[in-house]
Amino acid sequence: MSGGSELLLAIDTSAGTSVAVVRGGAGIQNPQVLGQADGFDTMKHAEVIGRLIEGALAEAGVGVSELTGVVAGMGPGPFTGLRVGIAAARVFALGAGVPLLPIVSHDAIALAEAQGGATGELLVVTDARRREVYWSLYDLGGREQQAAEGSTVLPPRLAGPGLAKPDALPHPHARITDGAHVSAGQLGLVALALLETGGPLAPDVALYLRSPDVTVSAGAKRVTQ
Repeated sequence: MSGGSELLLAIDTSAGTSVAVVRGGAGIQNPQVLGQADGFDTMKHAEVIGRLIEGALAEAGVGVSELTGVVAGMGPGPFTGLRVGIAAARVFALGAGVPLLPIVSHDAIALAEAQGGATGELLVVTDARRREVYWSLYDLGGREQQAAEGSTVLPPRLAGPGLAKPDALPHPHARITDGAHVSAGQLGLVALALLETGGPLAPDVALYLRSPDVTVSAGAKRVTQ
């Protein structure tokens, strides 16, 4: 899929709900976020996902038939919310007849930090509930390593994603950023950069990092008097 012009719909529900349309690839000097719609409630992903997809496409002025792929934020994130976005992305990609592009959600936060001028090692931290947090470690490099104009250089992920108690986070030397929201626009820019360079996408597996609360029954319980 690399080597041509790309028009991607990006969806992430690892924290709140975010949907964006991004454009990049061959013949386009600077990747662009054409439209984005966000919902910041971390409990109502299913209620808003359809409206946000419609809103992002409308803002971008893009029809479904023009899309070349759908980006799915694979987490890490809590089970219930995360699966809403992944399911929506899979169904949308299937219906549009385009590839699904899985991306680690924390990569979007790290890219935003790097584009904002941050340097050095960065520990991205997001809420995992149950008094735990998800974490990923990145190397943002130094200012002398800034990307050339018109290109996107992704900060390498050095470790993670992982799960820890806030007072037991690894890599204490790294600066911490609390990612309360994942931008689907940034997620789409990560995907564009990987397509352009031929870098590996994430596995198509949701990063829950713990078992869901609901488990499959082992069978009928025996009743005794």
